[in-house]
Amino acid sequence: MRSADTEFIGGPLDGRVLPVYLSPFNAVPKRYSVPVPAHGEEPARTLVYVRAKRYSSKGRARWVYEYQVPESERPDAEPEQPDRSEPGAE
Repeated sequence: MRSADTEFIGGPLDGRVLPVYLSPFNAVPKRYSVPVPAHGEEPARTLVYVRAKRYSSKGRARWVYEYQVPESERPDAEPEQPDRSEPGAE
C-alpha cells in the first residue's frame, strides 16, 4: 500500500511529518484519528486531525492535517450583547 509523508499542524503532533496511507485514488483520508491510551489518571482519548490544503511558494498544493479541538476543550462562546439597533432599547 502506498503512503505519503504528511505534516501535522496543531495539537500534540504539531510539526511532525508522518507517513499516511493513501486511498485507492492516491489521496490522504479526510480525517485522521490517533488513539491515545489511558496513562495514570488521564483517561483514554482520540486525537482527530482534518485534512486541509496548503500551497507552497511555487503554487503547488499539498495536503496537511490540522488538529480539531474536541468539544470538551473548546472555550465557551462569548456572551451575546443586547441588540442596540433601536434607540432606547435596553
